[in-house]
This record gives sequence, C-alpha cells and structure tokens, in this order.
Amino acid sequence: MTLPEHVARFVPDLILLRHGETEWNRAGRFQGHRDSPLTSLGRAQAAAMGRLLAGLGIGTRTHRARTSPQPRAVETARLALGPLGIRAEPDPRLMEIGMGRWTGLCRSEIDARWPPPPGGEGLFDFYARCEGGETLDAVAERAAALLRSLSGPTILVTHGVTLRLLCAAALGQGRREAGSYPFRQGQVVRIAGGG
Repeated sequence: MTLPEHVARFVPDLILLRHGETEWNRAGRFQGHRDSPLTSLGRAQAAAMGRLLAGLGIGTRTHRARTSPQPRAVETARLALGPLGIRAEPDPRLMEIGMGRWTGLCRSEIDARWPPPPGGEGLFDFYARCEGGETLDAVAERAAALLRSLSGPTILVTHGVTLRLLCAAALGQGRREAGSYPFRQGQVVRIAGGG
C-alpha cells in the first residue's frame, strides 16, 4: 500500500505483521486480551514472515520493531524477527481489542446470546456491539497515538482488529475501509511511508 502525499510526510515506512494462528483461532474462539499458544501452523507462518522480510533486506539497520505484549504476538515476533537480529519492544498500544463478555466464545455462541441485526452486519458493526468490550474508538486512538510516536521505519507485530485500525490511521482512511481489509493470521502488510 502506498500513502497519499499529504499522509506520507507524517508516517514512516511500516511493516505490519499479524500474529500466527493460535489454538483459539483454529477453534474459532475470540481471544481479545486473553491468549492461547501458537499452533504448529502459526509457528510456521511466523518463520515464513521472517524469511519474507529477510528477502526484502529488512534487518537491524533498516527497521526497529514493536510488538503487542500478548504472548501470541511476542512469540510471532521472536520467531519472525529473531533470525534477523531484530528484537521487538513490547508496546501495549498494539494489544488486540478487548472482547468483554465475548472472550473465549465462538461466533455461533455470540449470535445465540446476542443476536445480530436482521440482514447481517459488517466486521466493525459486530465488534461495536460487543458487551463489555473495548470500543473501536479506544483502539483507533491508541493506534493513532502509536503511529504519532514513531520516528523511523518500524515493524509492528499485532492482531486483526488493531492491524486494520493501524492501517486506516496510516492511510488516512475511515472505519468503513478498515473493516473491509482482508488480513489473515501470518500476513505481512507493508505501507510505504515517508520516513
């Protein structure tokens, strides 16, 4: 993704990694601030991200790194960035959205207890109705604050909702666009910024 000129002046080159698959991802359970270990696929995804970055010439001279402090992201960062000699600094602003009473539940369990509106809903509409969860505005604000704090090219290791809101903030887009980004576990996104 390439930034519009007016945004690129304020956002450095970013490489965003979504953590590898976890046991709860495989089971379809929402983790939020809770955690479950990476699966063997998740560990392989992390290693593959590292090989991709190595092929792009990414290393300690080109990028710094930050990671969500949640174990699934920390382990992904270790497996992906460790072979490159890069140590990711934990940053709580990269944590996943808190899921409140939905933590640990599958979508079918959520829909049975908290029925969706007739006609369906978008991804962020779903998260917006999470009972006792963190608001999308709160996650968007911490994502924007993190971007404002960066001083040079940076790798960010994070989670699905947080990744989407980081991209939207970096690209100067709104929540509607962010909710449509198709990011999967183990995916790498590069935003070519100005720094």
